Amino acid sequence: MDASPEFTLVIGATGTTGSRVTAQLAAAGRRVKAASRRAAPVDGATPVDGTTPVRFDWDDPTSFDGALEGADRVYLIPPLGSPDPAAVMLPFLRQARAAGVHRAVLLSSSAIPAGGPAVGQVHQALPGLFSQWAVLRPSWFMQNFTGDHAHAMTIRADGTIRTAAGEGRVGFVDADDIAAVAVHALTEPQAPNTDLVITGPQALGYDDISATLTQVTGRTITHHRLTYEQMRDRLAADMPAEFAAMLAGMDRTIAEGAEDRTTDTVQRLTGRPPRSFQAFAERELGLLRS
Repeated sequence: MDASPEFTLVIGATGTTGSRVTAQLAAAGRRVKAASRRAAPVDGATPVDGTTPVRFDWDDPTSFDGALEGADRVYLIPPLGSPDPAAVMLPFLRQARAAGVHRAVLLSSSAIPAGGPAVGQVHQALPGLFSQWAVLRPSWFMQNFTGDHAHAMTIRADGTIRTAAGEGRVGFVDADDIAAVAVHALTEPQAPNTDLVITGPQALGYDDISATLTQVTGRTITHHRLTYEQMRDRLAADMPAEFAAMLAGMDRTIAEGAEDRTTDTVQRLTGRPPRSFQAFAERELGLLRS
């Protein structure tokens, strides 16, 4: 790894992957600007270890200058829930390049190719903006079954996981492994300059997930299969109809086999295998029981 004195700007530093990227960079002795709307310190990272909280808000361009000052690379989390993230991200990225950032690592999704909807437009533009870049395209997070995600909430409420994915299989991946790949892409002497599909070691159906959670937690967890329309309408009760239709459509593509794959990205770039869902569930047992 190189030893640049500049900062790595981590946008979304209090989020699922951003907090882990920040912690891993700090543990490796990197100087980090941990950007969030609150500019609050990240757990485990203090000014002593080179981490500086900084305010950043995609909806407030006046926050961009301060966040970019002294940064030569950036980890990008798109604005959550935005139907058109490119509208705000591309002006920021052009400003970042002018400010001296030469490397950008973007969090996207395995379900969204370059040029696809939403963040796919940013993915497509990134190589034309930076000489060093990477786009992370992780599969569905294992963390979807813990914390505040809808699946976690229904597991706690009534022991169910509701999807329109049918028998489709997904290469669920631990956010810790995504962060490890991000840190590699941010810190190696040469950036990957490609997109990286990131999965766990197995493609699992939601029936498999339910069985593992049942075994680990001692509670009966079941997978309730919904139609696309049922899933869309259920989601639309809590979010805009267009976004609900997109999410339900992702379940439909899972049912059609689009996510039934695994990759060697974690092993190849970090030198260790990705964590299995069984190991993840056992590690998170306290959360799963809560």
